[in-house]
Amino acid sequence: MEITAEHQRLEAYRKRRANWKKWGPYLSERSWGTVREDYSADGSAWDYFPHDHARSRAYRWGEDGIAGISDRHQYICLALSLWNGRDPILKERMFGLNGAEGNHGEDVKEYYFYLDSTPTHSYMKMLYKYPQAGYPYADLVSENRRRGFKDFEYELLDTGVFDGDRYFDVVIEYAKAGPDDILAGITLINRGPDTAGCAALPCLWFRNTWSWGYETGPMNDVAGRPHLKQIKAPDVLSAVKIQHPAAGGYFWYIENADDLLFTDNETNAARFGNTPNAHPFVKDAFHRYLVDGETDAVNPAKEGTKVAALFDVDIDPGQLRTFRLRLARTGHEKPFAEFDAILAARQTEADEFYDSIQNPDLSANERDVQRQALAGLLWTKQFYYYNVEQWLQGDPGRPAPPASRRHGRNRKWAHLNNFDIISMPDKWEYPWFAAWDLAFHCIPLALVDADFAKRQLDLMAREWYMHPNGALPAYEWQFGDVNPPVHAWAAWRVYKIDAKQQGAADRSFLEGIFHKLLLNFTCWVNRKDMDGNNVFQGGFLGLDNISVFDRSAPLPTGGHIDQSDGTSWMGFYCLVMLKIALELARDNPVYQDTASKFFEHFLRIARAMTDECHGGKSLWDESDGFFYDVLHLPGGGYARLKVRSLVGLMPLLVVETLEPDLVNRMPDFKRRLNWFFENRLYLRDSGDVACVKAQGEHARRLLSVVNRERLIRTLKPMLDENEFLSPFGIRSISKFHQARPYHFHVNGRTHTISYQPAESESGLFGGNSNWRGPVWFPINYLLIESLQKYDHYYGDTLKVECPTGSGNMMTLGEVATELSRRLIRLFLPNGDGGRPIYGGQRMFQNNPHWCDHMLFYEYFHGDNGAGLGASHQTGWTGLVAKLIQQSGGWENKER
Repeated sequence: MEITAEHQRLEAYRKRRANWKKWGPYLSERSWGTVREDYSADGSAWDYFPHDHARSRAYRWGEDGIAGISDRHQYICLALSLWNGRDPILKERMFGLNGAEGNHGEDVKEYYFYLDSTPTHSYMKMLYKYPQAGYPYADLVSENRRRGFKDFEYELLDTGVFDGDRYFDVVIEYAKAGPDDILAGITLINRGPDTAGCAALPCLWFRNTWSWGYETGPMNDVAGRPHLKQIKAPDVLSAVKIQHPAAGGYFWYIENADDLLFTDNETNAARFGNTPNAHPFVKDAFHRYLVDGETDAVNPAKEGTKVAALFDVDIDPGQLRTFRLRLARTGHEKPFAEFDAILAARQTEADEFYDSIQNPDLSANERDVQRQALAGLLWTKQFYYYNVEQWLQGDPGRPAPPASRRHGRNRKWAHLNNFDIISMPDKWEYPWFAAWDLAFHCIPLALVDADFAKRQLDLMAREWYMHPNGALPAYEWQFGDVNPPVHAWAAWRVYKIDAKQQGAADRSFLEGIFHKLLLNFTCWVNRKDMDGNNVFQGGFLGLDNISVFDRSAPLPTGGHIDQSDGTSWMGFYCLVMLKIALELARDNPVYQDTASKFFEHFLRIARAMTDECHGGKSLWDESDGFFYDVLHLPGGGYARLKVRSLVGLMPLLVVETLEPDLVNRMPDFKRRLNWFFENRLYLRDSGDVACVKAQGEHARRLLSVVNRERLIRTLKPMLDENEFLSPFGIRSISKFHQARPYHFHVNGRTHTISYQPAESESGLFGGNSNWRGPVWFPINYLLIESLQKYDHYYGDTLKVECPTGSGNMMTLGEVATELSRRLIRLFLPNGDGGRPIYGGQRMFQNNPHWCDHMLFYEYFHGDNGAGLGASHQTGWTGLVAKLIQQSGGWENKER
């Protein structure tokens, strides 16, 4: 691989020679409506701090903005604000609907695209589309509230504000001249037919660290008040001197600004009641100055803790205006003399970096999709600050939290103290980390920055994140919720990707995280196996409304559910831990003992899933040839919940192959395997489990919950286009339930689940989740990997129909390739030139200024592939970057 300038920056950062990652896109896109900012008695985060308050109230835990950057501690923030002369609110942050306002849950109502980024953020590019008409805040809220769950979302395009192309393309670019020297270019392009005016206000401000009553500053915060002040500069320049007690001194240079406006990042208390403001200049001063015409809202002394450079321009149709800024640690006499040359150099270096890592066989379309997916992942890093103990107790300078907080959300997680740069699922809809999402993020991230991916996985297992009982934190709405245990798998995959790239394996990373994962594994075994029979419950496990019941709540029947997916996840976890233990045993034979223990765990889980030995019903239904959840009733009875869903496909994930040379190099492990076969016949001889005894391709051994017969039977509905197989991947629930919904009757009430290919038709989990039909990337990706493992063992000796009933026989490796192609097709132009992800949205399909910009949705319509849910969840949907990389240029080959 070519060593580019960006690779050299990554190496300098890794060896701590230069902190190239100190500045990045670490600013959130929404800090209002979050748990951290919620001090209500009932935990109503959306209501306690709504969007309408955001312009006027200082945040406690983090800042937000449009196309923003900050230093890694978020002491100094830089972002863009806009006003078109018609909006009722200065556009300082992305707007969206909260959970009660959207007919399918919360949803951002803006159009923006992450176009490019290098892993050190030496170059970044983003596009925001800003209407020239007044932004329809009230219309979006009222119409979506009027619509029901079965109605389509009412989107910003539907309001008509983009009709006639009356909008501005706002392009924001950042380029680093050095680790502490950032150039920013902002370009406004008028796409409309008439001359239009716009005020652009690049803003620089300090996160408020001084208003919370700490005389010396709490941990992870800073004492003392920072300061901004305008200083003299040449005629065409404006300059601000920045002083911060922790971040130090900087200079901010602005070219050709109409004015500099100053205020303080303080709450406008007077807006919310009769309390007078403690400071004369407050957070919403720029809104009041421009929108309300209050010229005395800004500080005439040209100083404060927040500043905006005002550019007020009229732009002719098709024309553009560019504004240039520079933030630097050291002073510059001519800060813009080499601006264009540096920006061009960083663009070229970004191209060289991606040229060096992208598969050379990829088509131009595939390269573009992959690069935008990686850009989205890199832009979605966020500074995340949450000291739960402080949050529970309250700050000394503020009113005490309500007494209910001591019995409410996250009270058992007082040890948790986050102050890090973390990969977010989506910086608007999910501006908080989610442990199982993050594990998937790390796979494509490892393609461009394996060190960052390893750091992310390591963070979740550190003592100030992991619970003392071994649980990993789920997400801020409830850290104690149970997410699927995919952390070990992600650590193993990142380890292997990194070793391939570097030519050397990072054993210290793998060994360190393995020991933390042992604690997590024990937590699962001790807390989620209710009957002690190796069948697990777990709860909703991230699949939200996939079940006929809410599995995270008490069941209406009483009792509990033995989960096919929960038990499968534990079998999956066992085999990954076995694989890691054997890898570590290459250097340290003591890990052979640990590998043997996980082998035994696997055998017990596999046996419990596939027969009646645990005293209940098997999760496998022989008559249907499918796995189901089993409901335990209080009186001792059982009932299979016969929903054909991903729950029944999850056992396919429980598979690993062992290479013969590896087993032969592990004499202690091999001896214990033989002991199990001689002394634990009841674990090995049911005939239902594929075990290591029989040799496959190249004398490999197979560990799997499903034997050959059950594998074939399970794949039959999975590959049936009338059931699970959609044109764009595997559906979360079989289309079988479209005509035949599943009903379960209890206490005079009927609980129903049906195939719903698009948005959720129920309010379960806030109404913004749907595992009842759409295609989701994370599980599809794991199924593809599992098929590859089965193929590694069976090879050409096992072929199945794909699609079922087509007569087209494929090896399981070929099936995996076909599923990859279907997922990749979501983003590529089809025969009509449109992309499936955009469905019937003509603007995205036909307009040249829209059609080549990607949105990486949360999930996808089970029939037509249209993007649904969160529109910027590049996190796990960014897995498409890895699929494209390993596809070997499928689009070119198909042509």
